[in-house]
Amino acid sequence: MTTDMAYQIEPLIPALRRYGRALVRDRTAADDLVQDCLERAISRWHQRRSDGDTRSWIFAILHNLAMTRLSRTAKLPQHMTIETVDENLLGVAASQEDRLRYQELLSALAQLPDSERSVLLLVGVEDLSYAETAKVLDIPIGTVMSRLSRARARLYEATSGNAQQGAGARAQLRRVK
Repeated sequence: MTTDMAYQIEPLIPALRRYGRALVRDRTAADDLVQDCLERAISRWHQRRSDGDTRSWIFAILHNLAMTRLSRTAKLPQHMTIETVDENLLGVAASQEDRLRYQELLSALAQLPDSERSVLLLVGVEDLSYAETAKVLDIPIGTVMSRLSRARARLYEATSGNAQQGAGARAQLRRVK
């Protein structure tokens, strides 16, 4: 690996791991995904645009690999024996309010459509600009902004309790005599 390549890729690894974990929701699978991403980036380093943004290019590789894996695994049935499941996942430790809010946020994030979750993670967590996010996902900037707006609104609704209150208010009927 050339020195220039190493200086550009190495600082991105923690962000790639974080984004990979958010996409595939499994630490080991995310590490494998990042490894494949880095392998692909290094082997195709000569194919990147010299005037392009390396960060966006590598995040695009990671995103495309993740979407390919997710679509493949979605077609396969999930089967696990109890012996293969980590014991820590079978029981839930007592938690404080912050931990509950964290879990609520993760749950709300997991319920977002993939397209909205990807935009939210790239802009909000990985601090990519709208233009960089559009390049990574290969969509127009306007689409990035609208998906981000919808994702933020859904996340706010899911975590603020408005979803439950709104559903309850609509379900109530008034009797008119």
